[in-house]
Amino acid sequence: MKNFKIALAQFSPHVGNLESNTQKMVEQASKAKQEHADLIIFPELSLIGYSAEDLLLRPSLKKRTKQAFEKLSHVKDIIMVFGFAHQTEDGQTFNSAAVMKDGQVLGVYNKQNLPNYGVFDEKRYFNAGNQHLIFEYAGHKFGVLICEDVWNLNTVQQLAKLNVDSILVLNSSPYEVGKPQHRVKTLQEVAKQLNINIVYNNQVGGQDDLIFDGSGFVINKNGDVALQAESYKEKVYYTTYQTEKACFESSEQHAPLETMAEIYQGLVVATRDYVQRSGFPGVILGLSGGIDSALTLAIAVDALGADKVQAVMMPYTYTAKISVEDAATQAKNLGVAFGIAEINQIVNSYQQTLFPFFGNAKADATEENLQARARGTLLMGLSNKFGNLVLSTGNKSELAVGYCTLYGDMVGGFAVLKDVYKTIVFELAKYRNSISEKPVIPERVITRPPSAELRADQKDQDSLPSYDVLDSILYAYIEEDQSQTDIIARGFDKAVVEKVIKLVDNNEYKRRQGVIGPRISSKAFGRERRYPIMNGWKAGI
Repeated sequence: MKNFKIALAQFSPHVGNLESNTQKMVEQASKAKQEHADLIIFPELSLIGYSAEDLLLRPSLKKRTKQAFEKLSHVKDIIMVFGFAHQTEDGQTFNSAAVMKDGQVLGVYNKQNLPNYGVFDEKRYFNAGNQHLIFEYAGHKFGVLICEDVWNLNTVQQLAKLNVDSILVLNSSPYEVGKPQHRVKTLQEVAKQLNINIVYNNQVGGQDDLIFDGSGFVINKNGDVALQAESYKEKVYYTTYQTEKACFESSEQHAPLETMAEIYQGLVVATRDYVQRSGFPGVILGLSGGIDSALTLAIAVDALGADKVQAVMMPYTYTAKISVEDAATQAKNLGVAFGIAEINQIVNSYQQTLFPFFGNAKADATEENLQARARGTLLMGLSNKFGNLVLSTGNKSELAVGYCTLYGDMVGGFAVLKDVYKTIVFELAKYRNSISEKPVIPERVITRPPSAELRADQKDQDSLPSYDVLDSILYAYIEEDQSQTDIIARGFDKAVVEKVIKLVDNNEYKRRQGVIGPRISSKAFGRERRYPIMNGWKAGI
């Protein structure tokens, strides 16, 4: 036996772009070879990217995959383990991993455990495999698994019984808060229990509403972490197996991020990749002087650069002077293009046009919504004219209870804070200020009571409970699937709980029309929470 070196290619595939992904893999393999690596491991479905959804059903996929294999076959003197969609002659499709050396495919592994919950829909596209793939190099016995397989203890146990020394795990595991740490902790126990090394490589980058954090690692049989890759970093990492010590070693040991840093960086990556890969030259957003748009602006600048971001303040009669001042201050702090477009004339014209219909009806939320829709129209007009993507700025708390306006503040192409509760918005704003020499978000934006400023002296808490209370109820109802009765039993006021749950249920139609945004929780408003708009379900039990 001899020492050997493994490269973990933590990279961000462009979904559907097999040619570009293959070229990147060739480059990374060549780089790893120069670093004297013997093996290089790529993420799950690295050729086509994850999640490719119905691109996996396209008739030309098989041809494109064959062309990618031909290109990879020119890589010599290093073993490549990579993911691809494997279409067989009998019409089956598998989520597979290939082991290739010097143009020869040494073996193919078909994923056995297909996730079909939350954001996963693999049974729609793939057949399940039922065979293991084991190969040897330098007297070391390797097994190959793909993502969900490693969380099925029985599958790992089968490899351990076959005297496999190390498992190579290809992953495209989406991010949610705390998940990077959970992966490591769980697989440390598996490694110790089954006396097996685990080499875990994960995709990185944003794909539609999914964030991939990377955070790959290597765990030795005793549970020690030999390598911990940096979260959200596209890079090739290396680990060397020391035969005399019978363990992996690496100089790459990146401490897990603190929660707010983890979330913030994830939102930055998601925004950057969504905008750039969608082909937009930049973004535009309404900067109100409030905390949601302030945080969205900071994320946009960190993701794209100040020169790719435009902010527009759109004041009306009820807009406080300090809101205009704070918006201008933040725009200056971040160095973005900034303009002010008053909407008084627009709103007044709406009201005049509608007067024959409204008559002397009492003013209500209708007039407030006209303000929001005037702003939405202006932003979309600027987007159409100059091509920049509109970022909507609403947070999860507002979307949950419908505290937002269809075709108004909900307009846009990407909702950066869609899965971020208001209480977390405050924490993220504080975090962003903490990593700068001087605050980029004005302090009073964080400390002043939140307000939509759609009527005189309006405060969010006029219509909603405090955000601490609201978010606790929402978390219990949405993330934990607790019933109204269960939530009240926790000590929350009965009337408040009933009101909040009714608002959540009644506003499904708004969320269904809302724009896409990055997922950071286990129950984002998207593919993993699918409720019928019309239903007679009773919330009480």
